[in-house]
Amino acid sequence: QVQLVESGGGLVQTGGSLRLSCAASGRTFSNYAMGWFRQAPGKEREFVAAIGWSGGTTDYADSVKGRFTISRENAKNTVSLQMNSLKPEDTAVYWCAAAAYGSRSEKDYDYWGQGTQVTVSS
Repeated sequence: QVQLVESGGGLVQTGGSLRLSCAASGRTFSNYAMGWFRQAPGKEREFVAAIGWSGGTTDYADSVKGRFTISRENAKNTVSLQMNSLKPEDTAVYWCAAAAYGSRSEKDYDYWGQGTQVTVSS
């Protein structure tokens, strides 16, 4: 089992920045690829970003590429999502998740956090 706890969500104005963090406990964190997903009101949950076991491989949804950066610190069992140039359409609940390998499909992720709300005001 892997327990994941997100933090860092909140309210920010358009163009602002937020940094989401996800703290992991339980099984060896470095054995898992990590991903971030989000769900906006009335929409399905969607892939945001993923990072491989060592942090050497990253993947981003087109909608966030160039604005968001995913990173991880295996020594601290954390994964982060730095979000810059935020837009109102980034408003959503954000989850971190752990998987055996990096993927854009939420079906491949075995463990999920509780989610954190990000609201971007216009």
